[in-house]
Amino acid sequence: MSCALKTNEIVVKEKPNILFILADDLGYSDLSCMGSSYYETPNIDAIANSGMVFTNGYAGSQVCSPSRATLMTGQFAARHGITDWIGAPIGEEWRNKKRYSKMLPAAYKHNIDTNLVSLPKAFKNAGYSTFFAGKWHLGDVGYYPEDYGFDYNKGGYHRGSPAGGYFAPFNNPKLKDTEKGENLSIRLAKETVNFIKNTKDKPFLAYLSFYAVHGPIQTNKEKWNKYREKAQRSGIADKGFEDGYFLPMRKHQDNPVYAGLVETMDDAVGLVLKQLKDSGLDKNTIVIFTSDNGGVVSGDNYSTNCLPLKGGKGYQWEGGIRVPFLVHVPWMNHGGQKNKTPVSGSDFFPTLLELSGLPLLPEVHVDGKSIVPALKGEIMQKRPLYWHYPHYGNQGGRPVSIVREGNWKLIHYWEDGSNELYNLAIDIHEDNDLAVQQPMRTQEMYKNLMQWLQEVGAKYPSPDPLYNPQKEQLAIIKKKADMTKFHESLRKGMLDKNWEPNKTWWGSIPTID
Repeated sequence: MSCALKTNEIVVKEKPNILFILADDLGYSDLSCMGSSYYETPNIDAIANSGMVFTNGYAGSQVCSPSRATLMTGQFAARHGITDWIGAPIGEEWRNKKRYSKMLPAAYKHNIDTNLVSLPKAFKNAGYSTFFAGKWHLGDVGYYPEDYGFDYNKGGYHRGSPAGGYFAPFNNPKLKDTEKGENLSIRLAKETVNFIKNTKDKPFLAYLSFYAVHGPIQTNKEKWNKYREKAQRSGIADKGFEDGYFLPMRKHQDNPVYAGLVETMDDAVGLVLKQLKDSGLDKNTIVIFTSDNGGVVSGDNYSTNCLPLKGGKGYQWEGGIRVPFLVHVPWMNHGGQKNKTPVSGSDFFPTLLELSGLPLLPEVHVDGKSIVPALKGEIMQKRPLYWHYPHYGNQGGRPVSIVREGNWKLIHYWEDGSNELYNLAIDIHEDNDLAVQQPMRTQEMYKNLMQWLQEVGAKYPSPDPLYNPQKEQLAIIKKKADMTKFHESLRKGMLDKNWEPNKTWWGSIPTID
């Protein structure tokens, strides 16, 4: 075995390889190993069953670009400055969304500083061969994966969704088409497999960043039919959606197209894991699996449900930020052990450095803490986790800032200055706001949150002088009614045995904002 573990330190005889797998918009409970009885994910489950599962693992944001920047930098969103998905409207531009909101969204950065020693750059500097495949969404030309330390880039550019869908032609300038109808997730896995096969003289960092399971959701006819029949055997509820604050929210995991998309991503993961095993590299390769934010319960394609968590992508509740967080270190025999330590995407950077025997870079990954102590079964020192989202989301999220301290979570709403307080140890669905019952704790956590935001130079939303509450309410009522009607019809259609999106099954599944 190439790495040995001692009681208080890691002794690295040979630099380990790293396979970092990032899903897009995959919810906390969208894996069978995380509780889903509908989706089937045996290959990802294998990572969980051989590694450690952090049940309080968090993304850096409730939307993609900020979270992805957190993975690259080890910094929380308010510090690195990318607080919304790149391309989202700011200020008065938000009025074009016809939401008539109370606030105007804050400005945000559109790229990471290229002078920063990012995660891939740190490993490249240490002699690693570095590879990226899939979704980037962290800047336009000049700010692509190759500009941050990746030697190879297959498919990463400025777009946050697959321009051509999940079947070729991909319409991706960084990924050449090879065969008509080729599946995107499988193709990205094959590119990763080829990289691993051809990297023999160096340790490697392979960063497989799926576009899946972001909309437009697509699958093939066989997988759709498999999950349609499975939904029918389980019993299909008459009502598929319930009212949220701005938009309806999906109540059940019963979307056969989304389920097929999830399973295809799992198939792709299996290809890469098989290559590691066949080449004997599995014994010296750290494998990470996580998601950039919660599942799409509302907005976009209304694809899934994140129960037992509340909400999903874009939201301030746990469903928006708590995600699958799987860590497999081959020389640590975790065997599927579950760990309740609150951890964040910011922690991967220092953790991987330490596991690889490389010096930490605390001046870069300022907010990230190595979770090696937790992996070794030790108690980590408690620290606060912060989120800052001074925006409105396409999914119905509101401008908020959040802090978690221990089991306590405080949400600050910028629209009215109110706070909510939850004890996540006994209220994972965030049903019981304890702010009134716990005024001292609420005030102390709020004070700490505001002080931290000030220290990192956070940007804030501003009141819209044209705000009209009556117009906003009318718009919300109409939007919810329209979306509920449309998606209830689409849901019933997808579950009908005669449904098909088109003759080839390669086209996008229709949706409207």
